[in-house]
Amino acid sequence: MSDLKETMAPPPAPTGSASAEEKQWAMFGHLSALAGGLLTSGWAGGIGFFIGPLVIWQMKKDTMPFVADQAKEALNFAITVSLACLVLLILTLLSLGIGALLTVPLMLVIGIGALVFVVIAAIKANEGVAYRYPIALRFVK
Repeated sequence: MSDLKETMAPPPAPTGSASAEEKQWAMFGHLSALAGGLLTSGWAGGIGFFIGPLVIWQMKKDTMPFVADQAKEALNFAITVSLACLVLLILTLLSLGIGALLTVPLMLVIGIGALVFVVIAAIKANEGVAYRYPIALRFVK
């Protein structure tokens, strides 16, 4: 049972203090998900949401551990939000549009919640605090 708790818990935050450049890149890691979603309007199943964090993680993973950690966190959150919206879209289609009465308001709530969490994460990352999203599936470890 304790093994299950250990696998579901978020990874520990990197130790040490982050430089000003690392804090800025970590903030960009979180905000890039928001920017990607806005620029692509959620095009192609939400791909725009996780391209930014993925690129930042790939660029900085070997040189800046704090940035890599925060970009992975943003990537996992973006994937989680995209999957939730995709499931709601499929439910809408399967119900021949009738389910939209339930799924559209849920998508709005998810979108507003994601916006709030991304802004909080960006602020915390800019302060040098390793932020963990309260609702994020850990796909990338």
